[in-house]
Amino acid sequence: MEIFAQRLKELRNSRRVYQKEMAEYLGITVRGYQCYEAGQNYPDVKGLIALADYFGVTTDYLLGRSDQR
Repeated sequence: MEIFAQRLKELRNSRRVYQKEMAEYLGITVRGYQCYEAGQNYPDVKGLIALADYFGVTTDYLLGRSDQR
């Protein structure tokens, strides 16, 4: 799921949002969020949906199942 980590980081950087802000939005630790971007861990379904809503993309886009946002 390397593509998830890559897309998540690209989306966050395009919005100029810090990892700390994303962690707070998701209600997780900064380290927990950093693990998402490093491809070491992945959000649960609720977290995945929250990320898709935040960035205005589909969950399929985040997961690399589609290139259409």
